[in-house]
Amino acid sequence: MLNRRTFSKAVIAGAAMSLVASRHAAAAKGARPTPARNVVFVHGLFADGSCWSEVIARLQAKGLNATSVQNPLTTLPEAVASAQRVLARQDGPTVLVGHSFGGMLVTETGVHPNVSALVYVAARAPDANEDYAALAKSYPTPPASAGIVFDDDEGRLGEDAFLRDFAGDLPAARARVLYAVQQPFNKALLAGRVTQAAWRSKPSFYAVSTEDRTINPDLQRFMAKRMGAETIEVPASHLSLISMPDEIAGLILQAAGQTA
Repeated sequence: MLNRRTFSKAVIAGAAMSLVASRHAAAAKGARPTPARNVVFVHGLFADGSCWSEVIARLQAKGLNATSVQNPLTTLPEAVASAQRVLARQDGPTVLVGHSFGGMLVTETGVHPNVSALVYVAARAPDANEDYAALAKSYPTPPASAGIVFDDDEGRLGEDAFLRDFAGDLPAARARVLYAVQQPFNKALLAGRVTQAAWRSKPSFYAVSTEDRTINPDLQRFMAKRMGAETIEVPASHLSLISMPDEIAGLILQAAGQTA
């Protein structure tokens, strides 16, 4: 029978276990990253897996094994499954890197045992079951949002918004090529919520784009601070992974336990 005395003991024991778990999680985040030779990349909206090419080339030159997930941009469960399949193929500790919406997948799939550290590049980093859209609305709306156009349930970024608000620090000719190959997304993708937050237990890193017109820079700073991430700020558009690949590669090398 659960009397007052046994109930109190149970509450104290439960609190103690919770405190121990929290300390273990904090210790894991505070520890130096596990050396890793694998890096898995996840792209976001208005892009495809090739957007990581500049960073991948730099990491390969350092001897790292890199794989870029082709995010289907259909629904969150299908996008998560695409990342999980790639993570399952990795041999040993792996740094998981996400850009923009890809941060949703990093947050959800980063609990995979192969993942040793997380890197967010101007990326969404929600908490478990958090309404990211509601969180974003607490900050000024970024200009790129007005440039999204839909053909029924299929969304993409219009050319003017892409050049000005998404890839604003890239040469126009390069930005137009990226615009031409952007992968459309399904409306259903935006309705998904993550069920777990890997950044609560894994070493986390964040690259804030200070000139971002797609995700508010102050929102990026809030998410980075909340997760206790090792943070850098780069004077870049939303596409810092293309305009400043040296800095982004350097942060990933740090997450992989290497020096730039």
